[in-house]
Amino acid sequence: MNPTIKLGRIGGVRVGVHWSVLGILAVLVFGLGLARWPALLPGYPTVVYLLAATIAALLFLASLLAHELSHAVVARRHDVPADEITLWLLGGVARLRGEARSPGSDLRIAAAGPLMSVLVAAVFGLVTWLTVLAGADPLVTAVPTYLAVINVVLAVFNLVPAAPLDGGRILRAALWAWRGDRTRAAIWSARAGRGFGFALVFLGAWRLLFAGFGDGLWWILIGLFIASMASAEERQTEVTSALAGVRVGDVMSRDPDTADGRMSVGDFLRDVALARRHSAFPLLGPEGRLQGLITLNRLKSVAPDRRDTTTLQDVACPPEEIPLAEPGERLTNLLERLSGCTDGRALVFEGDELVGIVTPSDISRTVTLQGLEAGWQGGGADITTAPYRRA
Repeated sequence: MNPTIKLGRIGGVRVGVHWSVLGILAVLVFGLGLARWPALLPGYPTVVYLLAATIAALLFLASLLAHELSHAVVARRHDVPADEITLWLLGGVARLRGEARSPGSDLRIAAAGPLMSVLVAAVFGLVTWLTVLAGADPLVTAVPTYLAVINVVLAVFNLVPAAPLDGGRILRAALWAWRGDRTRAAIWSARAGRGFGFALVFLGAWRLLFAGFGDGLWWILIGLFIASMASAEERQTEVTSALAGVRVGDVMSRDPDTADGRMSVGDFLRDVALARRHSAFPLLGPEGRLQGLITLNRLKSVAPDRRDTTTLQDVACPPEEIPLAEPGERLTNLLERLSGCTDGRALVFEGDELVGIVTPSDISRTVTLQGLEAGWQGGGADITTAPYRRA
């Protein structure tokens, strides 16, 4: 989940908003401002209802951000890097690089989100009490009341023992501590999540078809998301387990073709791309210094009339955003860094010398071979780098 708008950093963690977050705002603003509050608290102009609903919606997004930040902060304290938080249609995603090293760390990272939601609910509950004591307008009191209730709901829902919810992480930590096998614990948690997701889908369909409740569509959407994320986590766990002993040097394509970043896009397409049949080229300067990585996808952004005046380095993925690895590094560690502008590729260096490139096809081939050796029945070539969790 990549952010559409980057808001900056909080405590060293990048924070962004996906365009689909507009869905949350629309549902809350129109649901509260045009339906719920006019029915419960009649007598206000429509614009006042919409203003109060907009404030509530923005504060709810801030609550989601606090929930995700708590995961990131606790994860960093347990030596699990936290890169980014993205708010989107169904809540938020905190992207962590790596896994907890013990069941206790896993438990604390997972529990941080619901605990923060409970704390936020308590704060809004206190604000509600103060507004009542002050004799504030009922619509003013309705805003913190709603936020207190919705944060309690958020905490309770996330404690359901099913991945990718926080309760699924807690279940994984408990099973890991009990059985001593993190892989099996993660698979059981993911299967519980898939079952819970399908249960929500069936419940939503029943509410929609037989009970006449329009929110059934929302239940179905959430259920499908949870089921798909849980399935992706199960596949990811199997892949990580199968690749436990594989090194980057076992997978990489050696001696990759390179290009000079000073070459124009037009010359590159005419003289290099068509002849070499690769989809990615490291850019090296005259002294062998890395200038970036160019992919065919990035070249598509260059208009035909600008190709002869635009250099490869102008549109390449910059060096600081390219995942780098060494031949002896574990492949599972590299998988956690394969995202961003390189389209799933990484460059392999031995000292200061470029010795290889890792591409999605290299990884898929290895996963397929490992899957055949492990006796998987299909799906072995699917590579996903799942975010840690959602809210």
